[in-house]
Amino acid sequence: MDDGQLRDEERVRRRTDLDERRIMMKHWLVALAALAMLPLALAAQSPEERIQQAMTRAGEVGIPVSLLESKMAEGRAKGVPMDRIATAIEARFQALERAREVMGRGAEDLDAAQISVGADALVAGVSEEVLQEIAATSGGERRAVAVAALTQLVLQGVVPQEALHRVQAALARGPAALANLPVRAGAGGGFIPDGAGPPPGTPGAAQGGPPGSVPAPGRGVPPTIPPRGKPPGKPPGGPPGGGGL
Repeated sequence: MDDGQLRDEERVRRRTDLDERRIMMKHWLVALAALAMLPLALAAQSPEERIQQAMTRAGEVGIPVSLLESKMAEGRAKGVPMDRIATAIEARFQALERAREVMGRGAEDLDAAQISVGADALVAGVSEEVLQEIAATSGGERRAVAVAALTQLVLQGVVPQEALHRVQAALARGPAALANLPVRAGAGGGFIPDGAGPPPGTPGAAQGGPPGSVPAPGRGVPPTIPPRGKPPGKPPGGPPGGGGL
């Protein structure tokens, strides 16, 4: 092959490389333009469309839509603007989706109440590892109460790993110990000695009933959307709602 043929082949190769780079650059520019327009497309959605999108997504990933419908009903009842309701529902969906994924690593029989309190736990600062373990080591209706009790301990300032140990110990002692755990932890800064009940008149002092701050199985958690005109805030002593306004 002479030098002329080599030069021709080199020119063809360089031209091909240049064409490929131009095509790749065009693809990147199209992708960047699409990403740049995404926020505008989202902003153009109405609150109702955002809510419907969240509920559709919830149904697709196996999250009970009722957990979002209750949030919407709560906001409407309090006169909260629809854009704030949409934001709350989107945030709640994200917390519920994350809770379902984390708890599902250790348990398969999750119901709506368990997913709901799991979302509250993550929002309160419970780590994914701790939530996964408590879901795996508790079962049935006791799981919802166990997760809610753990969340209350964390909100009282107990580190998540220590809260997990306390809840697991209470699970081993029985339903009454588990139901009274947050009350016992909060009395005088520590546990009430075994054999001594919670202070007279304390919610949850009755045998087997959860304290006022821990939702009974299937009851869910206190609402977190404040009425129109009131500043946002957490319910006193209660877990965050993972999507309040």
